[in-house]
Amino acid sequence: MSTNYDQIAKEYQASKLQPWRTHIERHTLLRLTGKVAGLRALDLACGEGYYTRLLRRLGAGPVTGIDLSQGMIDLARAQEATEPLDVQYEAADARNVDQRQGNDLVFAAYLLNYARSYDELLAMCQAIARNLKPGGRFVTVNNHPKDPPENFETGRMYGYSKQLDGPLVDGSPIHWRFHLSEGTIQVTNYYLSPATMERAMTAAGLRDIRWHPAEVSPEGRATWGDAHWQPFLANPPIAFLDCVK
Repeated sequence: MSTNYDQIAKEYQASKLQPWRTHIERHTLLRLTGKVAGLRALDLACGEGYYTRLLRRLGAGPVTGIDLSQGMIDLARAQEATEPLDVQYEAADARNVDQRQGNDLVFAAYLLNYARSYDELLAMCQAIARNLKPGGRFVTVNNHPKDPPENFETGRMYGYSKQLDGPLVDGSPIHWRFHLSEGTIQVTNYYLSPATMERAMTAAGLRDIRWHPAEVSPEGRATWGDAHWQPFLANPPIAFLDCVK
């Protein structure tokens, strides 16, 4: 996990407001997650708590957010102090989390793509399974392993681009760049094939793995038009999936 989010915490928080993240990422994730009222939820790689707060506002509870970056957790706690939602935040490595209380839902927006190897991915998946009760769900979005490198510059029209270091093999770094009005920030993910991802999840005790296509919200279609989103949907840079313990 090489990206130091402490140094870019506020800028990455701003990147969450790019229209594609609202009208595709958030829309698809929340549709996939479904009704959460009354569910005990754990948000891994929660960042500054963007989705953690959304889950709480949708009725989940108790809700806990975990992130490796203390800077991100500081931002999350500052927002909790300003607008209390009774969300708990902790700075910790997602691979080591053990709440010892089964969650109905483990949620993760961009966690698995920080694993640099099968072993690191397996540790993440084991932590996810460890923190779910039997029958509990894991819902996530990550870098899309089938996004071809020749498509990596297409995202500039939406405010991001990607760069690959070397061949597209397990462990290869993929650098996401978010182009903001304040400047450009970079986040490093790592490529792992769909087969590698499914093998780790299955080995950790997760089952019924399902991949889901990206969708545009009705508001996004009305505001920007279908043609605007077509290049994104043709080769989505992100992939959604869910599974069950």
